[in-house]
Amino acid sequence: MRLLKQHVLLRLLNSYIVDSPQPANISYLWNFGSLLGTCLILQIITGIFLAMHYCANIDLAFLSVEHIMRDVSNGWILRYTHANTASFFFIFMYFHVARGLYYGSYKAPRVLVWGIGTIILILTMATAFLGYVLPYGQMSYWGATVITNLLSAVPVFGQDLVELIWGNFSVDNATLNRFFSLHYLLPFLLAALVIAHLLSLHLHGSNNPNGVGSNSDRYAMHPYFTFKDLVTLFFFFLVLSIFVFYFPNTLGHPDNWIPANPMSTPNSIVPEWYLLPFYAILRSIPNKLLGVIAMFGSLLILLILPYVDFSRIRGSQFRPLMKIAFWFFVVDFFILIWIGSCHPNTPYVEIGQVATAFYFAWFIVIVPTIGIIENTLMDIAN
Repeated sequence: MRLLKQHVLLRLLNSYIVDSPQPANISYLWNFGSLLGTCLILQIITGIFLAMHYCANIDLAFLSVEHIMRDVSNGWILRYTHANTASFFFIFMYFHVARGLYYGSYKAPRVLVWGIGTIILILTMATAFLGYVLPYGQMSYWGATVITNLLSAVPVFGQDLVELIWGNFSVDNATLNRFFSLHYLLPFLLAALVIAHLLSLHLHGSNNPNGVGSNSDRYAMHPYFTFKDLVTLFFFFLVLSIFVFYFPNTLGHPDNWIPANPMSTPNSIVPEWYLLPFYAILRSIPNKLLGVIAMFGSLLILLILPYVDFSRIRGSQFRPLMKIAFWFFVVDFFILIWIGSCHPNTPYVEIGQVATAFYFAWFIVIVPTIGIIENTLMDIAN
Protein backbone atom coordinates (compact mmCIF):
# COMPACT_ATOMS: atom_id res chain seq x y z
CA MET A 1 0.00 0.00 0.00
CA ARG A 2 2.84 2.37 0.90
CA LEU A 3 4.56 1.71 -2.46
CA LEU A 4 1.25 2.32 -4.24
CA LYS A 5 0.82 5.69 -2.49
CA GLN A 6 4.39 6.67 -3.38
CA HIS A 7 3.74 5.62 -6.96
CA VAL A 8 0.56 7.74 -7.13
CA LEU A 9 2.44 10.75 -5.68
CA LEU A 10 5.23 10.34 -8.24
CA ARG A 11 2.67 10.11 -11.02
CA LEU A 12 1.05 13.34 -9.83
CA LEU A 13 4.41 15.14 -9.67
CA ASN A 14 5.28 13.82 -13.11
CA SER A 15 1.91 14.95 -14.48
CA TYR A 16 2.23 18.51 -13.12
CA ILE A 17 5.96 19.22 -13.24
CA VAL A 18 7.53 16.99 -15.91
CA ASP A 19 5.09 15.91 -18.61
CA SER A 20 2.49 18.67 -18.29
CA PRO A 21 1.94 19.96 -21.86
CA GLN A 22 2.35 23.73 -22.24
CA PRO A 23 1.74 25.94 -25.30
CA ALA A 24 4.97 26.29 -27.26
CA ASN A 25 4.64 30.05 -27.69
CA ILE A 26 4.18 31.18 -24.07
CA SER A 27 6.62 33.94 -23.12
CA TYR A 28 8.40 34.96 -19.92
CA LEU A 29 5.16 36.68 -18.87
CA TRP A 30 3.94 33.19 -17.91
CA ASN A 31 6.76 32.87 -15.34
CA PHE A 32 5.02 34.97 -12.68
CA GLY A 33 3.17 31.91 -11.39
CA SER A 34 6.40 30.15 -10.41
CA LEU A 35 7.76 33.39 -8.96
CA LEU A 36 4.63 33.77 -6.82
CA GLY A 37 4.93 30.18 -5.61
CA THR A 38 8.56 30.82 -4.65
CA CYS A 39 7.57 33.98 -2.76
CA LEU A 40 4.86 32.12 -0.85
CA ILE A 41 7.31 29.38 0.18
CA LEU A 42 9.87 32.03 1.26
CA GLN A 43 7.21 33.86 3.29
CA ILE A 44 6.05 30.70 5.06
CA ILE A 45 9.60 29.56 5.91
CA THR A 46 10.85 32.95 7.13
CA GLY A 47 7.53 33.58 8.91
CA ILE A 48 7.83 30.34 10.91
CA PHE A 49 11.32 31.31 12.14
CA LEU A 50 10.27 34.89 12.92
CA ALA A 51 7.29 33.61 14.94
CA MET A 52 9.72 31.76 17.22
CA HIS A 53 11.04 35.11 18.51
CA TYR A 54 8.05 37.45 18.12
CA CYS A 55 5.92 38.49 21.12
CA ALA A 56 2.29 39.44 20.38
CA ASN A 57 2.10 41.96 23.22
CA ILE A 58 1.72 45.72 22.81
CA ASP A 59 4.56 46.33 25.28
CA LEU A 60 6.91 43.74 23.77
CA ALA A 61 6.03 43.51 20.05
CA PHE A 62 8.26 46.38 18.89
CA LEU A 63 11.07 45.27 21.23
CA SER A 64 10.82 41.68 19.99
CA VAL A 65 11.30 42.89 16.41
CA GLU A 66 14.35 44.85 17.57
CA HIS A 67 15.55 41.70 19.35
CA ILE A 68 15.22 39.72 16.11
CA MET A 69 17.17 42.39 14.24
CA ARG A 70 19.97 42.84 16.77
CA ASP A 71 20.34 39.70 18.90
CA VAL A 72 19.09 36.69 16.94
CA SER A 73 21.77 35.12 14.76
CA ASN A 74 21.04 36.23 11.17
CA GLY A 75 17.67 37.51 12.40
CA TRP A 76 18.03 40.68 10.35
CA ILE A 77 18.26 38.59 7.17
CA LEU A 78 15.06 36.74 8.11
CA ARG A 79 13.21 39.99 8.87
CA TYR A 80 14.36 41.87 5.79
CA THR A 81 13.76 38.86 3.53
CA HIS A 82 10.23 38.49 4.90
CA ALA A 83 9.45 42.20 4.55
CA ASN A 84 10.91 42.69 1.06
CA THR A 85 9.54 39.43 -0.33
CA ALA A 86 6.07 40.70 0.62
CA SER A 87 6.57 43.66 -1.72
CA PHE A 88 7.88 41.43 -4.51
CA PHE A 89 4.93 39.09 -3.92
CA PHE A 90 2.57 41.93 -4.82
CA ILE A 91 4.70 43.15 -7.74
CA PHE A 92 4.53 39.65 -9.26
CA MET A 93 0.84 39.29 -8.40
CA TYR A 94 -0.09 42.56 -10.10
CA PHE A 95 1.93 41.54 -13.18
CA HIS A 96 0.27 38.13 -13.10
CA VAL A 97 -3.21 39.70 -13.01
CA ALA A 98 -2.25 42.24 -15.70
CA ARG A 99 -1.05 39.44 -17.96
CA GLY A 100 -4.36 37.64 -17.38
CA LEU A 101 -6.28 40.80 -18.27
CA TYR A 102 -4.26 41.45 -21.43
CA TYR A 103 -4.38 37.91 -22.79
CA GLY A 104 -7.94 37.12 -21.69
CA SER A 105 -6.97 34.28 -19.34
CA TYR A 106 -10.24 34.85 -17.44
CA LYS A 107 -12.45 33.66 -20.30
CA ALA A 108 -13.99 30.18 -20.51
CA PRO A 109 -12.88 27.48 -19.93
CA ARG A 110 -10.63 29.09 -17.28
CA VAL A 111 -13.33 30.94 -15.29
CA LEU A 112 -12.70 28.77 -12.22
CA VAL A 113 -8.94 29.42 -12.41
CA TRP A 114 -9.59 33.18 -12.54
CA GLY A 115 -12.07 33.02 -9.66
CA ILE A 116 -9.68 31.13 -7.37
CA GLY A 117 -6.89 33.52 -8.36
CA THR A 118 -9.05 36.52 -7.38
CA ILE A 119 -9.76 34.95 -3.98
CA ILE A 120 -6.01 34.36 -3.54
CA LEU A 121 -5.36 38.05 -4.32
CA ILE A 122 -7.91 39.24 -1.73
CA LEU A 123 -6.68 36.80 0.91
CA THR A 124 -3.07 37.82 0.25
CA MET A 125 -3.98 41.47 0.85
CA ALA A 126 -5.68 40.55 4.12
CA THR A 127 -2.63 38.54 5.21
CA ALA A 128 -0.28 41.41 4.30
CA PHE A 129 -2.38 43.92 6.25
CA LEU A 130 -2.34 41.67 9.32
CA GLY A 131 1.43 41.30 9.04
CA TYR A 132 1.91 45.06 8.69
CA VAL A 133 0.31 45.56 12.11
CA LEU A 134 2.59 43.09 13.94
CA PRO A 135 5.77 45.24 14.32
CA TYR A 136 3.55 47.69 16.24
CA GLY A 137 5.21 50.84 15.00
CA GLN A 138 3.38 54.11 14.43
CA MET A 139 2.05 53.14 10.99
CA SER A 140 1.16 49.66 12.26
CA TYR A 141 -0.96 50.97 15.11
CA TRP A 142 -2.68 53.80 13.26
CA GLY A 143 -3.15 51.73 10.11
CA ALA A 144 -4.89 49.04 12.17
CA THR A 145 -7.02 51.66 13.92
CA VAL A 146 -8.12 53.38 10.70
CA ILE A 147 -8.76 50.27 8.61
CA THR A 148 -10.65 48.32 11.28
CA ASN A 149 -12.71 51.41 12.10
CA LEU A 150 -14.05 51.33 8.55
CA LEU A 151 -16.27 48.42 9.54
CA SER A 152 -18.16 50.78 11.84
CA ALA A 153 -19.82 52.06 8.66
CA VAL A 154 -21.79 48.80 8.46
CA PRO A 155 -25.38 49.63 9.47
CA VAL A 156 -26.80 48.46 12.83
CA PHE A 157 -23.96 46.22 14.08
CA GLY A 158 -20.90 47.98 12.62
CA GLN A 159 -19.46 49.19 15.94
CA ASP A 160 -20.05 45.78 17.53
CA LEU A 161 -18.13 44.19 14.65
CA VAL A 162 -15.20 46.56 15.18
CA GLU A 163 -15.06 45.79 18.89
CA LEU A 164 -15.27 42.08 18.14
CA ILE A 165 -12.19 42.37 15.93
CA TRP A 166 -10.37 44.54 18.48
CA GLY A 167 -11.35 42.30 21.40
CA ASN A 168 -11.56 45.53 23.36
CA PHE A 169 -12.64 49.14 22.92
CA SER A 170 -9.45 50.02 21.01
CA VAL A 171 -6.49 48.33 19.33
CA ASP A 172 -4.87 46.46 22.22
CA ASN A 173 -3.28 43.15 23.26
CA ALA A 174 -6.29 41.12 22.15
CA THR A 175 -6.13 42.74 18.70
CA LEU A 176 -2.43 42.00 18.31
CA ASN A 177 -2.91 38.37 19.39
CA ARG A 178 -5.74 37.87 16.92
CA PHE A 179 -3.84 39.49 14.08
CA PHE A 180 -0.75 37.40 14.83
CA SER A 181 -2.73 34.15 14.91
CA LEU A 182 -4.49 34.92 11.63
CA HIS A 183 -1.29 36.13 9.96
CA TYR A 184 0.40 32.86 10.90
CA LEU A 185 -2.46 30.62 9.73
CA LEU A 186 -3.66 32.33 6.54
CA PRO A 187 -0.54 31.53 4.45
CA PHE A 188 -1.32 27.83 4.86
CA LEU A 189 -4.85 28.49 3.59
CA LEU A 190 -3.24 30.42 0.73
CA ALA A 191 -1.07 27.39 -0.05
CA ALA A 192 -4.20 25.20 -0.22
CA LEU A 193 -5.87 27.70 -2.58
CA VAL A 194 -2.73 27.76 -4.74
CA ILE A 195 -2.96 23.96 -5.06
CA ALA A 196 -6.64 24.32 -6.05
CA HIS A 197 -5.58 27.04 -8.53
CA LEU A 198 -3.04 24.67 -10.11
CA LEU A 199 -5.48 21.75 -10.18
CA SER A 200 -8.10 23.83 -12.01
CA LEU A 201 -5.44 25.18 -14.40
CA HIS A 202 -4.29 21.64 -15.17
CA LEU A 203 -7.75 20.72 -16.51
CA HIS A 204 -7.48 22.94 -19.60
CA GLY A 205 -3.82 23.99 -19.57
CA SER A 206 -2.32 27.46 -19.80
CA ASN A 207 -3.62 30.14 -22.13
CA ASN A 208 -1.21 31.36 -24.82
CA PRO A 209 -0.37 34.79 -26.29
CA ASN A 210 -2.36 34.24 -29.48
CA GLY A 211 -5.53 33.36 -27.59
CA VAL A 212 -6.21 30.34 -29.79
CA GLY A 213 -6.18 26.61 -29.12
CA SER A 214 -2.71 25.09 -29.32
CA ASN A 215 -3.29 21.43 -28.49
CA SER A 216 -1.15 20.34 -31.43
CA ASP A 217 1.77 22.63 -30.58
CA ARG A 218 2.77 21.91 -27.00
CA TYR A 219 5.97 21.02 -25.19
CA ALA A 220 6.51 19.15 -21.94
CA MET A 221 6.94 21.29 -18.83
CA HIS A 222 10.39 19.80 -18.19
CA PRO A 223 12.98 20.66 -19.34
CA TYR A 224 11.69 23.38 -21.70
CA PHE A 225 9.77 25.54 -19.24
CA THR A 226 11.34 24.56 -15.92
CA PHE A 227 14.66 25.98 -17.14
CA LYS A 228 12.84 29.04 -18.46
CA ASP A 229 11.38 29.51 -14.96
CA LEU A 230 14.83 29.12 -13.42
CA VAL A 231 16.08 32.14 -15.41
CA THR A 232 13.55 34.47 -13.77
CA LEU A 233 13.93 32.76 -10.38
CA PHE A 234 17.69 33.39 -10.32
CA PHE A 235 17.13 36.99 -11.43
CA PHE A 236 14.54 37.43 -8.66
CA PHE A 237 16.93 36.07 -6.02
CA LEU A 238 19.62 38.45 -7.29
CA VAL A 239 17.35 41.52 -7.06
CA LEU A 240 15.91 40.40 -3.70
CA SER A 241 19.46 39.98 -2.34
CA ILE A 242 20.35 43.51 -3.45
CA PHE A 243 17.34 44.88 -1.57
CA VAL A 244 17.92 42.76 1.56
CA PHE A 245 21.64 43.56 1.85
CA TYR A 246 21.83 47.11 0.50
CA PHE A 247 18.37 48.76 0.46
CA PRO A 248 16.33 46.84 3.07
CA ASN A 249 14.02 49.69 4.08
CA THR A 250 13.40 51.25 0.67
CA LEU A 251 9.96 49.68 0.26
CA GLY A 252 8.83 50.35 3.85
CA HIS A 253 7.59 53.42 5.70
CA PRO A 254 10.12 55.18 8.00
CA ASP A 255 7.44 55.99 10.61
CA ASN A 256 7.10 52.29 11.36
CA TRP A 257 10.52 52.39 13.03
CA ILE A 258 8.93 54.58 15.72
CA PRO A 259 7.16 52.62 18.53
CA ALA A 260 3.37 52.88 18.47
CA ASN A 261 2.05 55.87 20.39
CA PRO A 262 -1.75 56.17 20.71
CA MET A 263 -1.32 59.78 21.87
CA SER A 264 0.57 60.93 18.74
CA THR A 265 -1.08 60.76 15.32
CA PRO A 266 1.29 60.67 12.29
CA ASN A 267 1.05 63.49 9.76
CA SER A 268 -0.15 61.07 7.12
CA ILE A 269 -1.55 57.58 7.75
CA VAL A 270 -0.94 55.39 4.71
CA PRO A 271 -0.76 51.62 4.21
CA GLU A 272 2.06 49.81 2.44
CA TRP A 273 2.52 50.78 -1.23
CA TYR A 274 0.79 47.67 -2.58
CA LEU A 275 -2.48 48.62 -0.85
CA LEU A 276 -2.41 52.27 -1.94
CA PRO A 277 -4.69 51.95 -5.04
CA PHE A 278 -7.54 50.56 -2.95
CA TYR A 279 -6.88 53.07 -0.17
CA ALA A 280 -7.17 55.82 -2.80
CA ILE A 281 -10.53 54.41 -3.94
CA LEU A 282 -11.72 54.36 -0.32
CA ARG A 283 -10.73 58.01 0.24
CA SER A 284 -12.15 59.25 -3.06
CA ILE A 285 -15.75 58.64 -1.93
CA PRO A 286 -17.02 61.07 0.75
CA ASN A 287 -19.58 58.64 2.18
CA LYS A 288 -17.87 56.20 4.58
CA LEU A 289 -20.12 53.20 3.86
CA LEU A 290 -19.97 53.70 0.08
CA GLY A 291 -16.20 54.09 0.33
CA VAL A 292 -15.86 50.74 2.11
CA ILE A 293 -18.15 49.09 -0.44
CA ALA A 294 -16.11 50.61 -3.30
CA MET A 295 -12.82 49.45 -1.77
CA PHE A 296 -13.95 45.83 -1.47
CA GLY A 297 -15.86 46.09 -4.74
CA SER A 298 -12.68 47.16 -6.58
CA LEU A 299 -11.30 43.66 -5.90
CA LEU A 300 -14.49 41.62 -6.23
CA ILE A 301 -15.23 43.28 -9.59
CA LEU A 302 -12.49 41.12 -11.09
CA LEU A 303 -14.88 38.18 -10.74
CA ILE A 304 -17.36 39.63 -13.26
CA LEU A 305 -14.82 39.93 -16.10
CA PRO A 306 -15.59 36.52 -17.66
CA TYR A 307 -19.24 37.57 -17.94
CA VAL A 308 -18.90 41.16 -19.16
CA ASP A 309 -16.26 40.60 -21.87
CA PHE A 310 -18.55 39.80 -24.79
CA SER A 311 -15.80 39.68 -27.42
CA ARG A 312 -15.46 36.45 -29.34
CA ILE A 313 -11.71 37.05 -29.56
CA ARG A 314 -9.60 35.99 -26.59
CA GLY A 315 -7.08 38.49 -25.25
CA SER A 316 -5.86 41.79 -26.67
CA GLN A 317 -3.20 40.53 -29.08
CA PHE A 318 -5.42 41.12 -32.13
CA ARG A 319 -7.77 43.73 -30.64
CA PRO A 320 -6.46 47.29 -31.16
CA LEU A 321 -9.24 48.96 -29.16
CA MET A 322 -8.76 46.60 -26.22
CA LYS A 323 -4.99 47.17 -26.28
CA ILE A 324 -5.53 50.92 -25.89
CA ALA A 325 -8.12 50.35 -23.14
CA PHE A 326 -5.76 48.00 -21.29
CA TRP A 327 -2.90 50.52 -21.20
CA PHE A 328 -5.28 53.26 -20.06
CA PHE A 329 -6.26 50.93 -17.21
CA VAL A 330 -2.60 50.36 -16.29
CA VAL A 331 -1.96 54.13 -16.22
CA ASP A 332 -5.08 54.60 -14.09
CA PHE A 333 -3.82 51.97 -11.62
CA PHE A 334 -0.49 53.80 -11.22
CA ILE A 335 -2.37 57.09 -10.73
CA LEU A 336 -4.34 55.45 -7.91
CA ILE A 337 -1.06 54.29 -6.29
CA TRP A 338 0.22 57.87 -6.44
CA ILE A 339 -3.02 59.37 -5.12
CA GLY A 340 -3.12 56.87 -2.26
CA SER A 341 0.22 58.19 -1.01
CA CYS A 342 -0.83 61.87 -1.19
CA HIS A 343 -2.62 63.94 1.43
CA PRO A 344 -6.41 64.09 0.83
CA ASN A 345 -6.33 67.68 -0.37
CA THR A 346 -7.19 69.49 -3.62
CA PRO A 347 -6.38 68.55 -6.39
CA TYR A 348 -5.50 65.00 -5.24
CA VAL A 349 -9.04 64.25 -4.07
CA GLU A 350 -10.53 65.24 -7.45
CA ILE A 351 -7.89 63.28 -9.39
CA GLY A 352 -8.60 60.26 -7.18
CA GLN A 353 -12.33 60.53 -7.86
CA VAL A 354 -11.78 60.62 -11.63
CA ALA A 355 -9.34 57.68 -11.44
CA THR A 356 -11.80 55.70 -9.29
CA ALA A 357 -14.66 56.39 -11.72
CA PHE A 358 -12.50 55.21 -14.63
CA TYR A 359 -11.44 52.09 -12.71
CA PHE A 360 -15.02 50.88 -12.29
CA ALA A 361 -16.11 52.13 -15.72
CA TRP A 362 -13.37 50.01 -17.30
CA PHE A 363 -15.01 46.82 -16.05
CA ILE A 364 -18.66 47.80 -16.30
CA VAL A 365 -18.72 49.98 -19.45
CA ILE A 366 -15.49 49.95 -21.48
CA VAL A 367 -14.79 46.20 -21.67
CA PRO A 368 -18.40 45.21 -22.60
CA THR A 369 -18.71 48.08 -25.10
CA ILE A 370 -15.47 47.19 -26.89
CA GLY A 371 -16.59 43.55 -27.08
CA ILE A 372 -19.95 44.49 -28.62
CA ILE A 373 -18.27 46.85 -31.14
CA GLU A 374 -15.75 44.18 -32.19
CA ASN A 375 -18.43 41.49 -32.56
CA THR A 376 -20.56 43.88 -34.66
CA LEU A 377 -17.64 44.73 -36.94
CA MET A 378 -16.82 41.03 -37.35
CA ASP A 379 -20.42 40.25 -38.29
CA ILE A 380 -20.44 43.09 -40.85
CA ALA A 381 -17.12 41.89 -42.31
CA ASN A 382 -18.48 38.37 -42.67
